[in-house]
Amino acid sequence: MADDNDAGDIGGLDEGTEPAKKGGGLKGAFPQLLKWILIGLAAVIFIVTVVVVTVKIVGGNGKGQTENFTVGSIYTTKREIYDWYTSLDQIRTNTDEEIPASVVVQVALGYKKDDKAASTEITSRRIEITDFLRRFFSEQTSNDLKPQNEEILRQNIRDQINDEILSDTSIKDVRFTTLDVVQQ
Repeated sequence: MADDNDAGDIGGLDEGTEPAKKGGGLKGAFPQLLKWILIGLAAVIFIVTVVVVTVKIVGGNGKGQTENFTVGSIYTTKREIYDWYTSLDQIRTNTDEEIPASVVVQVALGYKKDDKAASTEITSRRIEITDFLRRFFSEQTSNDLKPQNEEILRQNIRDQINDEILSDTSIKDVRFTTLDVVQQ
């Protein structure tokens, strides 16, 4: 009859005993916890890798766009240094209006540093330049001579002197050491 017991025994279990349960408590939770930690770690590594590759592709080798335009480089550009011709006479004239305003102006002309040819030509054409400046300011109105228009005035004077008076050299800048407009 021992054979009968063996035939009824499935999987080596006795009929009266229940199968053993898997380990519960801490032994069962540890593998699950380890599995989720590894999945989270893999996800973080994947995301970081994707971000780094994307930044390198879009940003050009990972350099930020702000490196090209730093605040210091905008304000540290070197301006050219000029020699100044300041021997022009002070000009007194009236504006071109019904009730003219009086204009008193002193002009300095800037040219390349150590440019002896420019200095010589400006000196030799000093009377022509003074006459041009007198005519130029007598054709302006008091609104044209307001401080917010000075940059335009300086550019116009520079361009006209270079085009109409000077032939071998050119001036690079014009500055007003005095510009008084007195309404009457």
